Amino acid sequence: MTKLKIAVIGCGSIAQNRHLLEYEASDHVEITAICDIVEERAREIAQKYEAKSYTSYEELLDQETIDAVSVCLPNYLHAPVSIAALNAGCHVLCEKPMATSKEEAEEMIQAAEKNGRKLMIAHNQRFVPSHVKAKELIESGSLGKVYSFRTAFGHGGPEGWSAEGEDSWFFKKDQAFIGAMGDLGVHKADLLRYILGEEFVDVAGFIENNAKDKITVDDNAVCILRSESGVVGTMAASWAYNPQEDNSTVIYGEKGTLRLEDDPVYSLVAQYTNGDTVNYQLGKIQSNEDGGQSDSGVIDHFVDSILNDKEPLITGQEGLKSLEVILGALCSGETRQISSLERVSK
Repeated sequence: MTKLKIAVIGCGSIAQNRHLLEYEASDHVEITAICDIVEERAREIAQKYEAKSYTSYEELLDQETIDAVSVCLPNYLHAPVSIAALNAGCHVLCEKPMATSKEEAEEMIQAAEKNGRKLMIAHNQRFVPSHVKAKELIESGSLGKVYSFRTAFGHGGPEGWSAEGEDSWFFKKDQAFIGAMGDLGVHKADLLRYILGEEFVDVAGFIENNAKDKITVDDNAVCILRSESGVVGTMAASWAYNPQEDNSTVIYGEKGTLRLEDDPVYSLVAQYTNGDTVNYQLGKIQSNEDGGQSDSGVIDHFVDSILNDKEPLITGQEGLKSLEVILGALCSGETRQISSLERVSK
């Protein structure tokens, strides 16, 4: 089988700790080109993976014959670079949040459709074993009717692992457009949509910068969400959870409670109203602190969707729906009113 020729555009932390590691581990791809605005970084990483280095993505797309691209850039570049790659005939795996507006996201989707190429958004939480199992349990009816949830994703902030440290683009509104909500909250919005199997219709957001100085984006956010069937719950995203990360989700239902990544030993604990408790030891959720995320499942799924011409699990449309939750939360935070997601079009 001919190997897919892959280019990675943007060589910061997520590229080095997930995309490149997972591509290298795949038997079905060849890392052909590397692009980063920092020439020395691009050259060093390209040398490590025996690829060609570029500082201009336009030049890379013009000169290389590439099958697929990972877009691992600051948020404001996700849409223009993804669209350029799609128009160049490449399949695209784009980091989250997929864009900075609904309009940008729709343009990405249209570019993928026009060029007959795959567009996948890298929401890795859908591939976590405890999350997959929780979805199965809910779909099987073992939890009965779902009533509520709480979910959180927080750590000490990008300065601890970002390639630029305290000078990271994550902290700059003109490049990131959104802070902890875009970095972490959008993951949880996507996860909840996936696990519950339904869309959110209302969101109330409290979006703050109360923990870090000299940044122009949010570092703490708490949202209240309501789904189309009336499931209500809270979603928190933070760059101020010290010293340990919190990546937990709890689902409350008619027949019991599911605790995901909420126990130090068991990745999923199912507690039922009949007194039964089932502990699932499914493997620890991966993080950058673990020395990389070499088997998150994201890259393998992307590659498989291309090779077998299948729709990826997180399409551009799926990425847009998760983005709209975050846009609704931002709108709510600014207006101090509940946002109806059907009317959000920022």
